[in-house]
Amino acid sequence: MTRAERPDWTTVVEPADLLAALDDGDVVVIDARFSPALHEDPDAGESAYRASHIPGAHYAHLERDLSGPPGSGEGRHPWPSAKAFERVLARWGVTPDTRVVAYDDAGGALAAARVWCLLRMAGHRHVAVLDGGWAAWRERGFPVDAAVPPEGASTYPVRFDRRSLLDSDEVGRHLAAGGGVVDARAPARFRGEVEPIDRVAGHVPGAVNRPFADNLEDGRFKSPERLASEFKAMLGDTPASGWVAMCGSGVTACHHLLALAHAGLPGARLATGSWSGWIEDPARPVAKGPM
Repeated sequence: MTRAERPDWTTVVEPADLLAALDDGDVVVIDARFSPALHEDPDAGESAYRASHIPGAHYAHLERDLSGPPGSGEGRHPWPSAKAFERVLARWGVTPDTRVVAYDDAGGALAAARVWCLLRMAGHRHVAVLDGGWAAWRERGFPVDAAVPPEGASTYPVRFDRRSLLDSDEVGRHLAAGGGVVDARAPARFRGEVEPIDRVAGHVPGAVNRPFADNLEDGRFKSPERLASEFKAMLGDTPASGWVAMCGSGVTACHHLLALAHAGLPGARLATGSWSGWIEDPARPVAKGPM
């Protein structure tokens, strides 16, 4: 298959399509399974990977590979530096021509969509999330193995689109200027009724709530048409580029950026520190209750 003939995967990809392309030579598969912070074993995803994964898949650890070191104002999962992500891409053997497919076992939210977002913010077009993830692959009886592939040695200079990555101060200015913010956390966390992870409950004043799970149906992404209809009802007259996605730490918010792109509504930006970054400054306002 020539480069011009290969499928142009940019949002989600069907398991059967990935299976058919595993031996093409230009596909890198990333297993991004990760247990959230309230899980007693943060390395459970990596342990599951080592036991069984899609043949040839590399593993991406959310905290080691997809986040930077903790720092003031950056939240629980800081956006990594360009140099650090370059090293990760080199280890995976990713080049500008590589098609990358990421998967997890949480509908793309932990942390396949984060892989997608990192690569898209670095200007890489050919990256997608496996629709249905690990569960869909296993349900179809597709092959798995436990062999860990050798590390790559590619070179891929990374320059993130910093205009699309907002810190907490920039989120505040964005809201003050009339921009929209959508919070991907569960409704009870958004309303401040429960908070199992962060030290302060509530949400950024002016944000609206759409849980990332609303992008899915039976573990698969809703159709682009249905997503477009639902998001347009939320966006109103503001284009997607006028909205910023946030969550607890900038991970599940990536699911909204992916869903918007899948719906044909690209351009939304990411609050990199999200709620955990916002509350690092006690002077920032906190809202509770419905939006």
